[in-house]
Amino acid sequence: MNTLKFAAAGAVALLFSAQAEARDLVIYNASENVSNALTAAFSAKYPDIKLQVVSGSTGPIAERAIAEMGNPQADLVYLVNSDALEQLKNAGAFEPYKAAGTDIRDSFRDPDNFYTRYFATTMCMVVNRDRLAEKHLPMPTTWEDLIKPVYKKEISLPSPMKSGTGGAILTTFVDAFGWPFVENLNENVYQYSDGGSGGAQLAGTGEVTIGLSYDTTCYATKSAGRPVDIVFGRITPNTSEGGGLLAGAPHPEEAKLFLDFMASKDAAEVLGKLVGATAVPGYGLVDLDQVSTWTMRRPVNMDDFRKEFSARFLNGG
Repeated sequence: MNTLKFAAAGAVALLFSAQAEARDLVIYNASENVSNALTAAFSAKYPDIKLQVVSGSTGPIAERAIAEMGNPQADLVYLVNSDALEQLKNAGAFEPYKAAGTDIRDSFRDPDNFYTRYFATTMCMVVNRDRLAEKHLPMPTTWEDLIKPVYKKEISLPSPMKSGTGGAILTTFVDAFGWPFVENLNENVYQYSDGGSGGAQLAGTGEVTIGLSYDTTCYATKSAGRPVDIVFGRITPNTSEGGGLLAGAPHPEEAKLFLDFMASKDAAEVLGKLVGATAVPGYGLVDLDQVSTWTMRRPVNMDDFRKEFSARFLNGG
């Protein structure tokens, strides 16, 4: 009789052990600063799910998920950029899953439901009003204005060699206007900054009239009391980040709960304090209905782009 009791107790223990294991969730993440707030909010909502986050930069994260295809060690990849999402989809690392809920914009969902994008970073100008008046310069309203000779050496923007923001801005300009536009813009550039916020900082302090940067830095410069206006050009360079379910995920149900959460207003409320524009309308600094985001017409190989940029502008080309 005691043997039977012990056997029954052992079976129950095994059952609970299996259930506990089923509530694990492993995530590959490429944006640690943003991820921390999101995973904390998810864990508060689902305290029974043991969450493990493996962080790294976008390239290695995507390559790791692809290398592990057939034996995935994580359940989902998230907060990687659109290029990486397409790379994962095309490699077969993702399996389709349409996150529940109708709050998120349809334009942020992959048409085949292999991934969902959660937020966009939009690029804008910071224009120093005091220097503009001092130099008797017109207020720019479009990106095309920036190649006018009147702005010679009055512009700063991030270098695409060192900054993803600079890469997003300049690849958009090449895609929309061609290399001659960038050649003309280069004539007006006072400095290419190492980081994405450098252009906004120089405009904020009045060292240049116009600084190009990403939305949160532009708004932070204005909020700091600098005499600046924020201008979105006729088109808006942008990047976006999202995630998807890995094919053969060890814990697919938990992963789907996380993906549902990421497409919800709960996640958008968290993201809205950290990013420029969320996929769920009504959160963040930028109203995507009020700007015209540019959709790239052709894919970009950043290594090739940097080589071309360097040859044209940094090596006496």
